[in-house]
Amino acid sequence: MKRITLGLYYPVRSPLHSLDGRFKILSALIFMVTVFLCRSAASFAFLLAFTLSLVALSRVPLGVILKSVRMITFIVVFTFLLNLLFTVGPDEPLVSFWIFRIYEKGLLNAVYIALRIMCLVVGTSLLISYTTTPIDITHSLESLLSPLARLRVPVHDFAMMMFIALRFIPTLGDDTDRIMTAQMSRGVDFRSGSPIRRIKSLIPILVPLFVSSFRRADELSTAMECRCYHGGEGRTSMKVYRIAASDVVMLALMILSAAAAVALNILLPEYSI
Repeated sequence: MKRITLGLYYPVRSPLHSLDGRFKILSALIFMVTVFLCRSAASFAFLLAFTLSLVALSRVPLGVILKSVRMITFIVVFTFLLNLLFTVGPDEPLVSFWIFRIYEKGLLNAVYIALRIMCLVVGTSLLISYTTTPIDITHSLESLLSPLARLRVPVHDFAMMMFIALRFIPTLGDDTDRIMTAQMSRGVDFRSGSPIRRIKSLIPILVPLFVSSFRRADELSTAMECRCYHGGEGRTSMKVYRIAASDVVMLALMILSAAAAVALNILLPEYSI
């Protein structure tokens, strides 16, 4: 649970932190599209350089950013091996052992997929999680979806649920760590034994964790009712968003990066997938 970086905000002064939350959400969406537009070695090299430039602009320590990559290590390794061992190429295999054949196409696919997943996680974490507070994410998301309110879509309720979910992810992590410590002090062993035994040992954690979560939800609903919360009807916002030049520049750079990825795929198609 401590490896979960969703909703983790890193307070520091940086160009990314000062951007409007709405433009960071739009930039994250364009960045995700750019990641999937990359098809050649040149475009993936550009994507890697662009992601590293975002890391430099965010001024978030590299060790903190690596936590988001460490969380998906299993997914990266699994997809890498899956593409490496089960992709058949038109040429002769580079390596042959047992029933597996490793082709050049499979190796390229494996490397590209691993880079795509890591850049996707790091880029979106920097644009949304590490540089934007959960409450700013909520207000920005509500502002972006405000046109849907005319169609009677409960935009405010959706944004509030998103904020509560992001807010309580670190709290659930602390509760899990506290329950595990209490169980270990009573002699429960979570790290030894067969996989089935280790899974069964998690049951004493899940029950009190669910009870704690329901209790927190009840306390939160009671507190909101005591403060006369009735949803978004008639509510105003204390924070007024104003578009700055840096927001427009960031969004333009994201659009140009997507166009550059497509251009590199066309102009330099070597080692493409």
